[in-house]
Amino acid sequence: MDEAARTRLAAWLSEAAGAPVLVQEMALLSGGAVQQNWALDVLRGGQRDAWVLRTDNAAALSVSLPRTAEYALLRAARAAGVTVPEPLFCCPGREVTGAPFFVMRRVAGIAQGHRLVRGATAGLAAQCATEMARIHSITPPRPDLDFLGAPPADPHAAFVAAQRGVLDAAGTPRPVVEWGLRHLERTAPPPAGNVLNHNDFRTGNYMVADGRITAVLDWEFAAWGDRHADLGWFCAPCWRFGALAAEAGGVGSRAEFTAAYAAASGHVVEDARVRWWELAATIRWATVAADQGGRHLAGDTSLELALTSHIVPELELDILRMTGVA
Repeated sequence: MDEAARTRLAAWLSEAAGAPVLVQEMALLSGGAVQQNWALDVLRGGQRDAWVLRTDNAAALSVSLPRTAEYALLRAARAAGVTVPEPLFCCPGREVTGAPFFVMRRVAGIAQGHRLVRGATAGLAAQCATEMARIHSITPPRPDLDFLGAPPADPHAAFVAAQRGVLDAAGTPRPVVEWGLRHLERTAPPPAGNVLNHNDFRTGNYMVADGRITAVLDWEFAAWGDRHADLGWFCAPCWRFGALAAEAGGVGSRAEFTAAYAAASGHVVEDARVRWWELAATIRWATVAADQGGRHLAGDTSLELALTSHIVPELELDILRMTGVA
């Protein structure tokens, strides 16, 4: 962000905050292949504060919600008791920094998946389940979340159709992924209602300090769907960061996680549905990883995007294992 944009940002923040805002330090945070996160150290009306500005990278995924939607989701989640950073201000236009953005309060903690699974404390999986249950307490219709569109009549059929569309658009043969989709199609349970799904709640997308969750992050893929979709995404092998025996996100047992979710939500967890959505999660991540490689080859040159595409064979092996072939 150049100096002119920083000057415009300080002026906009002062107006939004209703008090003079001086940006003392501004630094791009690590990570963020899809979005950019900037740490802001500010003086607001003479008081020190720590914020994060979240905005688009140059090449965003088409399935990613806009920043205005993510800001609205944070507000709804916070009202439902979910542990999220406090959303402060939102700029829907491009006139300030060149892209829409929102500002939230900065919280302490670490989010790196490999660090969290190595130092996982007792009860962390249960905390994740409780946060997930709070998210799922948000149900349609919600006029403040109308950008999510109408809930799917059948989330299972909708998932299979969407993933087939992604594969067809990419034009690269993926027979193992197609096999997995056919397995899902043949074993799909009947629909069981819709709730708000975070759709990327996994180890690596929440922050922890002193053994406690301090923030659930990255709401850009949220959508209405089957509550078991979030449970399956969290438990998928690809998000255990090598701690495969700890089936709940690499940080706890499946039994602990599902029991805590049932206690917090009042809903009995159906294991067969969770495992259906675990396979779905593996397929979804495989198509996203392949798409990341496609972005790299198409000119959005990035080592992170290129390396992400190299995990596709491992995910395909997981698909074969989960369908009983390997």
